[in-house]
Amino acid sequence: MSKTSYYAPHGGHPAQTELLTDRAMFTEAYAVIPKGVMQDIVTSHLPFWDNMRMWVIARPLSGFSETFSQYIVEVGAGGGSDKPELDPNAEAVLFVVEGEVDLTLKGEVHRLQPGGYAFIPPAADWRLRNNGDEPVRFHWIRKHYQAVEGLPHPEPFVTNEQDIEPLVMPDTEGRWSTTRFVDMADMRHDMHVNIVNFEPGGVIPFAETHVMEHGLYVLEGKAVYRLNQDWVEVEAGDFMWLRAFCPQACYSGGPGRFRYLLYKDVNRHMNLQLSNPR
Repeated sequence: MSKTSYYAPHGGHPAQTELLTDRAMFTEAYAVIPKGVMQDIVTSHLPFWDNMRMWVIARPLSGFSETFSQYIVEVGAGGGSDKPELDPNAEAVLFVVEGEVDLTLKGEVHRLQPGGYAFIPPAADWRLRNNGDEPVRFHWIRKHYQAVEGLPHPEPFVTNEQDIEPLVMPDTEGRWSTTRFVDMADMRHDMHVNIVNFEPGGVIPFAETHVMEHGLYVLEGKAVYRLNQDWVEVEAGDFMWLRAFCPQACYSGGPGRFRYLLYKDVNRHMNLQLSNPR
């Protein structure tokens, strides 16, 4: 696998002399949160955490994300939490994009470096601490786990992207591949968080239209992405949210690879009780 890099926001604040020119947009079918809006003023904080801040890029909201939340968390030296998750029904994926952090999961300590990936099932015993001298930045994706009678909860695991061979999509000559962290046939999992990889010039050559809600954070490169009826330029550091059935396609713009961290909800019946019945 070629050398991997990941974009991570560092905050800051634009000067008063700068013009407001940005690509942020929020529609009924999709939203784009570009990297330029992830400044200091839009950070949030959590109880029982030390020396941390985070950018909330998705949250359950009528007309927006319905199944998940996603944070980009920054933890300074010595920071972390012994009580990171307050919801016993929340499952999580952590993905490190910069720095190193120690994750204690079921009593075992794991050192997560860039590309490090951890799946944390609901009600798991876990803690997180930055024992280094530099900040660590990671994605924290949370979903309310949909338990199914007769299926046990999935087991926690820790890995790194570099240890997983991407699966090449058929008939793409290697230009389009997916790094999968969970077996697609494992019905215990109700969400997948993968990495999608495009070589320069790679494309999604049709408008994907399906029931899964998507969150896409661009880790590397740039592309022109089809969102509903619009073609939108995106680059490393941008986040896209796609409602279920929102058509999507893309052209990888080069000169390097285009890669994104992808969330989608899977393997469960559709909820027949509308949250806002009319």
